[in-house]
Amino acid sequence: MSAGPASNLLRQPGPPETVPDVDPPKAFDPRFTEAVPPQARLVSLYDQAVFSEGPVWWPARGILVWSDIEGRRVLGWHPDGCVRVVIDAAPFINGNTVDQNGDLIHCEHGNRRLSRTTPDGRSSMVVETFEGRRFNAPNDVACAADGALWFTDPAYGLRLPRQGALAESDLGHYSVYRFDPSTGSVRRMADLGQPNGLAFSPDGCTLYVSDTSRTEGGDGHTILAFPVRKDAGLGEPRAFAEIEPGVPDGFRVDHRGWIWTSSGSGVQVFSAEGGRLGLIPTPQTCSNCCFGPDKRRLFITSGQHLYALDLASD
Repeated sequence: MSAGPASNLLRQPGPPETVPDVDPPKAFDPRFTEAVPPQARLVSLYDQAVFSEGPVWWPARGILVWSDIEGRRVLGWHPDGCVRVVIDAAPFINGNTVDQNGDLIHCEHGNRRLSRTTPDGRSSMVVETFEGRRFNAPNDVACAADGALWFTDPAYGLRLPRQGALAESDLGHYSVYRFDPSTGSVRRMADLGQPNGLAFSPDGCTLYVSDTSRTEGGDGHTILAFPVRKDAGLGEPRAFAEIEPGVPDGFRVDHRGWIWTSSGSGVQVFSAEGGRLGLIPTPQTCSNCCFGPDKRRLFITSGQHLYALDLASD
């Protein structure tokens, strides 16, 4: 895995392209227009990936980073509109986050571990085993306020040869983990059918995790809400929202506590109480989303595409 050279340019600087034949955002609750203006329209920032996932804003580099899992690259969109390769020959990287040191943390399907990339391009392993056995294929990761890295470990990278390497699970379960960088300890926090996306509430007292086992013949298409105890353990979960159509692959929580989740129809938005607020349609199944540095733009990954939608100011 290597950082791409500065000359590895995939898209020239320039304005985004409008997306034709897509419905405008749809409000189911008047509060939705507080965040998404009725005149907001989806634009395309890049359309030559193979399968886009794992978007995150990287402050240290001032770019939007996302994974082209099946293209085996991590890409970067720059504010001037250009797109460059950030990491080439990537080991089927999926989810990404930024830790408290400002480094990128990656979920590697291929190497079945978490890894790190520093702003100057150096890479290293973070964690790859639990109780001496290899993870399945870490999928998504979030950094908690205390610096711990929470991540999901479903089976997808073991079963999809275009996104990993065919293998049996060494663990025999599909779980949510907490890794403490200060001690190197790994805790198994919860088991789900196929744990996928995850994010914390603004106060850190709730961890949301999606179960997408519907894609593996199960019935999970649900975002679960786990209380986070003072000892960093998890309480009993409650079903927060069932997503139709599709599954809640990846999602984000904003400063209001609203959940912005991927689905088969686009980005669905829910209030902190679980009420459906609105929909941002996408031409293809949406895989994930994230916010820009000032929360004024929503970035959306969907198949070959990286989209964006400008949001209202608070």
